[in-house]
Amino acid sequence: MMRRLLVGACACACVLALAAQAAAPPARPAAKPADADTSQREIEGLIAALGRSGCSFERNGEWYDGARARTHLGRKYDYLRRRDPAGSAESFIERAASRSSTSGRAYHVRCPGKPVESASAWFHRQLRDLRAAR
Repeated sequence: MMRRLLVGACACACVLALAAQAAAPPARPAAKPADADTSQREIEGLIAALGRSGCSFERNGEWYDGARARTHLGRKYDYLRRRDPAGSAESFIERAASRSSTSGRAYHVRCPGKPVESASAWFHRQLRDLRAAR
């Protein structure tokens, strides 16, 4: 009697597990290579735009010229790319180009003749312009 109950309970559990698996939404497909390529080009374009902008980049209270900022953000991007190769340009801006991962302090951009602004706002505007130019 006990054995029948145990076998019945196991069979029931297996049926429920199979039903739950069948009802689960399908796994999200991996990002298409073209999407990853587009994101990579956009991110590299954003970093290059800062390097040639003539603007200064502030991180942790110190201002850097575009070339040094480009180097710093390039390193952060390389690190993120190893962890999440299909990351979007928006993800890069939020995770790497907006604030220090060490101190948590926001980054800023100062361009000649313009007020200082958050790096997040500057990069989002650059991304919008980059996409509009395509």
